[in-house]
Amino acid sequence: MTVPGALLVVEREARIQRRMWRGNAFSLFVGPLLFLGAMGLGLGGLVDERTGDVEGLTYLAFVTPGLLAAAAMILGSAESLWPTMAGFKWMRYFHAMAASPLTPGDVVTGRLLWAALRQAVAAAVFLVVATALGGVLSPWAVLAVPASVLVALAFAAPLTAWAATRETDQPFLVVMRVGIQPLFLFSGTFFPVAQLPDALEALALVSPLWHGVELCRAATTGHGDPAALVVHVAVLVAFAAAGWWWGLRTFARGLAA
Repeated sequence: MTVPGALLVVEREARIQRRMWRGNAFSLFVGPLLFLGAMGLGLGGLVDERTGDVEGLTYLAFVTPGLLAAAAMILGSAESLWPTMAGFKWMRYFHAMAASPLTPGDVVTGRLLWAALRQAVAAAVFLVVATALGGVLSPWAVLAVPASVLVALAFAAPLTAWAATRETDQPFLVVMRVGIQPLFLFSGTFFPVAQLPDALEALALVSPLWHGVELCRAATTGHGDPAALVVHVAVLVAFAAAGWWWGLRTFARGLAA
């Protein structure tokens, strides 16, 4: 694996995106912002009226970092499942890359770098709008951008590695419905996980999304325990690194055929 080789894969993805960005704009930018308006302002007004605050925050300030992290999870998952299947099975352009001087390691690393770049751009736009709406309380919020990138990679890396071993995309819907959707709803995005039953709370606390939500919330509010933040970063890096390591092997096997 070489850095220049991985960057060539990123360049390819960027050239394709330049022609297709209009079709992806809704899922990348508009969808998360509509969610923020509906949940943070619409529902948030009712929540604030009834409860006053959530963990000392207005509901908009509470839900903003949660939605940022959740959008990163969804983007990371979307960038890893069907595109990987297309590269290996449907269009086989990963094989074309591997037939060039690029290595399988370049391919998987470039794909992950591209997912990180897309998430960084989406997070920056999201934060600008959230700040204008009043959902960001601290200048430390700029750190929510790299935090959300870690969330995207924590999902994209292992799912990309796993998707490279699949023969069809049928299991992908199961992953999205049984894995990603429950995490979206029950990992601290919309309410504190302490409100969950003990068993579900324990499951939420080991999910990468919860660590990402806590990290983004600390950035946008300017409050967080330093030791806990180190743990959140370590967990996300561990998921991303383990997935990348696994991906180097599954891509090498898949592209050797």
